[in-house]
Amino acid sequence: MSATNTQREKMYRAYCEYFDTAEKKRRWNPFTDVPWEKHDPSLNTEEDAVCLETFCGVELYVPDYTSNAFNMTRNLFGAAWFEASWGYEESKHALVYREYLIRSGLRTEEQYAEFESQVLGKVWQLPFETRRRMNCYGALQEAATYLIYAVQRDKAKLNGNELLEKVYFLVSRDEAAHRGFYQKILQFELDEDREGALADLAHVVFNFHMPGIGLIPEYDDRLKVDGVGITPQYFLQNAVFPMLKVLGTSRTELLKYYRRSQAEEAAKGAKEVVPVESVGAEPSLAIS
Repeated sequence: MSATNTQREKMYRAYCEYFDTAEKKRRWNPFTDVPWEKHDPSLNTEEDAVCLETFCGVELYVPDYTSNAFNMTRNLFGAAWFEASWGYEESKHALVYREYLIRSGLRTEEQYAEFESQVLGKVWQLPFETRRRMNCYGALQEAATYLIYAVQRDKAKLNGNELLEKVYFLVSRDEAAHRGFYQKILQFELDEDREGALADLAHVVFNFHMPGIGLIPEYDDRLKVDGVGITPQYFLQNAVFPMLKVLGTSRTELLKYYRRSQAEEAAKGAKEVVPVESVGAEPSLAIS
């Protein structure tokens, strides 16, 4: 699916605005802007270690994320250069998580090296095949990630862990900015082709899962640790529904396009229709 000249110009302007704001207000250094001197060993918990390690593992797939993204966006300056900036910012998240794990003593260098080796032994694959669907996925995934990190930030503040609170503050602020950019691009898609964009959004919402599933070691066990993920209902209430409101659509309209797309796929013999009612008229989500 090729972008129109209008979309190209909008994406370029959106990226320039994103980049300018990031340079002026959001750039940070994991070594100098994080108060490592405030580390308090008595506040460290194994629960924190599992969360940090899991989040770090997801970030280690940045090479896979960006290489796939560049293949989809290389002829769109705004979109492609955003992915370059996005990859740089996400790489800092992996770096600060790794530094916390090692500096705090929650993981030894040998333990972390083994974990990293296991993670990088697998390759992340695109969950959707078109640029527009991946943009929908980006908006939803960044919204979910922001919520997860925001919960961790608030928890660290409540526990008096100033260092960990700062780490999650810096990372969650980046994720909020990423969500905003993807959401803005999705709005451009709606302006150009509302029905097609809503059909793609519906498809992604009803088939959404976070990137760590099936890749991170012992992932199912990690999900049992408080803070690694959020519930589907929390995601719907705090990410999906607010985004639909901003985009000028609704749950009802999304369901309409989901039913329509399923009927069209069934008519083509693509797959058997799964009634919406079978998932309670809500997306069946694996959020973590």
